[in-house]
Amino acid sequence: MKPNIQIGDDVREMNDAEHAQHLLDQTEATARQEAADTATAATAAAKKSAYKKLAALGLTADEIAAL
Repeated sequence: MKPNIQIGDDVREMNDAEHAQHLLDQTEATARQEAADTATAATAAAKKSAYKKLAALGLTADEIAAL
């Protein structure tokens, strides 16, 4: 069973083309979210690595935060 679509006051089941586009849109949205999650994780890992390197150079947490 295909999802319903509303256009104005008319509510009906999606036709084949609309359903195919709906599935494509969902797939693309999922891929964009996964890419954003990966980028966020990479940024967090880079910050953690940079913090460790600066701490190893002798900077305090306050000095690192000031950067």
